[in-house]
Amino acid sequence: MSRIGQPAHPRLRPFESAARPLVGYAHDYADGHHTGRHAHPRAQLIYATSGLMRIETDEAQFAVPPGSGLWVPAFAPHAVRTDGAVRMRALFLRADAARAGPREISLVAISPLLRELILAACAAPPEWERRGRVAHVAALAIDEIGRAASRPLSLPVARDPRLARVTSALQADPADPRDLAAHAEAAGASVRTLARLFRAETGMSFQQWRRQLRMTEALARLAQGESPERAAGLVGYASVPAFGAAFRTVFGTTPGQVGKAGIASAVASSQNSG
Repeated sequence: MSRIGQPAHPRLRPFESAARPLVGYAHDYADGHHTGRHAHPRAQLIYATSGLMRIETDEAQFAVPPGSGLWVPAFAPHAVRTDGAVRMRALFLRADAARAGPREISLVAISPLLRELILAACAAPPEWERRGRVAHVAALAIDEIGRAASRPLSLPVARDPRLARVTSALQADPADPRDLAAHAEAAGASVRTLARLFRAETGMSFQQWRRQLRMTEALARLAQGESPERAAGLVGYASVPAFGAAFRTVFGTTPGQVGKAGIASAVASSQNSG
């Protein structure tokens, strides 16, 4: 990965400079690995066949479970932290090919077809034969990226120190039951000020931001094999039916229907319900 202000890691140079429109990159990471803030000269679709990636950009934070991927445009700074062992299988796209993807950093659904195309690209060398099988794989993958459903299932980053104290506390414990007044006291701000900051910096109310956090974390936990009952408790729902209703509102499906094979469908459904 190309560090900001530093040369690219030697391992990545062939992938970041290949003459081909699309190349696959495979690498496995241990639990707790952190890349540090960096950027790439090419657009990237970050995907993992197993494990959870937590990716932070300048504007937002994303939890990226199997079945979904994060589209990152060229030169967009980001940092990746692994939650469990991660088998990353990513794509780098040349500028012309990258026009098929979203203009902004976006969580996208990885269809079964796109998953297989990613794996096929990762099995090929970066300078694959122009007239061989991989050329067809790359062309179809670019088309699938253009069709992939996207949804900003992200947590906008808080910049004001008082607001950051609140969002950090909630991220450390999504089940935190305290209301805005209790958080305001701990943050050293009035309720009115904190409510204004939530709207100004995240575009959401306190309740909306917390629900986004809880649903994002619930989706990640379900992808890692947690039961709906366990996921509900981890994100602060004492009632499983209430959790199911909130989950359906966001994703258009029930927690019980979501597993490692169903994350892509959940992300796609959320596009239609948003």
